[in-house]
Amino acid sequence: MINKRLLIKNLLAHNDENSFYDKKRKIDIDQKEGKAKFLKHVCALSNSNPKNNSFIVIGVEDEDNSIRGVDFFDDSKIQNLINAYLTNPPIVQYENIPFPHLLDHKVVGLVTIRAIYGLTSLRKNIWKYYGGTVFFRDGSISMPKTFKSNIKDVNSKIVDAIESNSHNNIEHTLDGVFDFMNKRKDYNPQYKVFKEYFVLCWAGQKKEVKGEVFFSRVDIELINEQVRLFYSTLDEVSIFFNDNSFKIVEYVSLGLQNNYKYYPLEETVIKFQDNASYTIDSTLIFQPPKFDKKVLHHIYNANNVLLATLKKESSLTTSQENDIINLPATLLICYLNGFTDAINKLIDAKPYLKKHSVIAYSYYKESLRILRKVKYN
Repeated sequence: MINKRLLIKNLLAHNDENSFYDKKRKIDIDQKEGKAKFLKHVCALSNSNPKNNSFIVIGVEDEDNSIRGVDFFDDSKIQNLINAYLTNPPIVQYENIPFPHLLDHKVVGLVTIRAIYGLTSLRKNIWKYYGGTVFFRDGSISMPKTFKSNIKDVNSKIVDAIESNSHNNIEHTLDGVFDFMNKRKDYNPQYKVFKEYFVLCWAGQKKEVKGEVFFSRVDIELINEQVRLFYSTLDEVSIFFNDNSFKIVEYVSLGLQNNYKYYPLEETVIKFQDNASYTIDSTLIFQPPKFDKKVLHHIYNANNVLLATLKKESSLTTSQENDIINLPATLLICYLNGFTDAINKLIDAKPYLKKHSVIAYSYYKESLRILRKVKYN
């Protein structure tokens, strides 16, 4: 089994970006430009490596390869995005890889791309790229091509060697367990061994509500691969497990005018097999809350006024400060109830929320995460 932290280190040590490996400081697939560039790189790496894996490492400085990390990116539906925009789409997996020196909420993103058959191209227009465009890697650059180039299989041996040198061992596994238990000791860390092979660690603040057990500030890692499976400082999570599987049910808090309740968002089941393999199946179980349209119109207009005030950098009252924190969630609710322009207002608010309040910006990112899951389901 490949230790993904070792794999990233080996990719960074191998050489600079090339036809099977790219690195990014960050990506932003919530914006059209960022989404288009990400799809371009996936398309180019898939076409340039038809017989082996390709990789994008996210959270690394381009100049000196220093690992800075990015926010945990919870997007189990990224394959749906790939399928929607690419013809002959490759199999794409996004994983969150923790590093000991990074802050709790920071990880390195690892995108693994595996071509399946045929030439990959854009299915439709996006940003400044036209549908039908084919991309290939030209050194470290993803370039459009108007014809099918003859790509020689020159990378398979190199990629095989990098992956072989990244396999896990008992020492790495034990170090990973000890690192997790020490780092999360304030949140009741636990571990369980599945099928005498897989080691899964998790931690969270436990509480009981009407006889049911929930956890917040949840962190879950599959130690064998050094992959963070789940991380959240905001949501409530219920956890169930037996000897063969581990299930996570994630809830999100939504509401209006300080009247909030928890709604189930997604159910994720990790099943461990006897043949040293596992599967992760995620099912969206979210039913958007419905509210009175007249109330929503009033709140939507109030949010527009509040956003205009924020843009002017005018001083805010105590009540407006509270409304700023609630703004991302209320705009999300408006969007889910048919106010189609509300999401554009939310995205427009990003730089102002980021500048004004750490708390408001964290709720902004949480609202976009929920939207991604709903949109690409």
